[in-house]
Amino acid sequence: MKIVQIGTGGWGKNHTRILSQLGVLSAVCDTNIERSKEYGEKYSVKHYNSLEDLIKFEEFDGAFIVTPTSTHTEIATKLLEAKKHVFVEKPMTYKSEDGQKIADLAKKNNLVLTCGYIERFNPAVDNVKKFVKEKKYGELVMLEFHRENRMPLHIKDVGIIYDTSVHDIDTANWLFDDMPQVVFARSGRINHEHEDFASIMLGYKNDKVAIISSNWITPKRVRTFTAVCTDAIITSDFISQEIKIEKKEETEIPRSDKQEPLLLEIQSFLGAIEGKNNLIVSSQQAVNVTKIAEAALLSSQKGIPIYLDLK
Repeated sequence: MKIVQIGTGGWGKNHTRILSQLGVLSAVCDTNIERSKEYGEKYSVKHYNSLEDLIKFEEFDGAFIVTPTSTHTEIATKLLEAKKHVFVEKPMTYKSEDGQKIADLAKKNNLVLTCGYIERFNPAVDNVKKFVKEKKYGELVMLEFHRENRMPLHIKDVGIIYDTSVHDIDTANWLFDDMPQVVFARSGRINHEHEDFASIMLGYKNDKVAIISSNWITPKRVRTFTAVCTDAIITSDFISQEIKIEKKEETEIPRSDKQEPLLLEIQSFLGAIEGKNNLIVSSQQAVNVTKIAEAALLSSQKGIPIYLDLK
């Protein structure tokens, strides 16, 4: 299998490392000529600074798009039109209608299209998902997420809701196995051009709720979530991947092997191309996350709840 990567800055350097380790990286493409050359030489693959040239001169099966959000739609459209399988880093697109267009195009051309909601591959989430599915600790009722840190330097075109809160929106949908019916949010900005702190409440059916708190203000890196079940409270850390289960009489700390979520995510995409496994993140689920992020921004601007009807 031959895989190319478009965008090698910031988070993208991790994708090139893993794709090379897996022996599938065949070319890189970046509008920054020096960086494209640097990564091409580092991993002994061809390098381009034009998407058109990459598509024209390179034979490949699939592509990773790890570029600013504002560029995702155009790049994904060109790749899908060229009949290539596509992995887009989150969020899939800035506007949900653009996401719907590329999702429809992938379906029409019978291509794999997925989005980088990496936390689904994090053992900290995957193990809680299993507990919830088995109802090991009763019914899942509430979720609460905290994602705090200084702003990453490579993020320039979106605020914290699109860059950071979307991870927890997707994780909440995944754990509840449902889509929210209502969104209420407050956000603001202190140090940045876009919103740099936000609190989002997602209301699901049967009064289930997820509360998502994100900020680029506080200096300490926090990545945690709590799942409130009818028989226990489960606390999980995205970074350490440790889980703590507090029951009435005792506290359990289940043993879990730490794994690199990005490696698992990339392997899953490659497996889906080969037909070995189903996609974990469908393109429609990724479109829905963007719709929820849009609703959160609108709710914050207007100060009202936004009601949704997502399939």
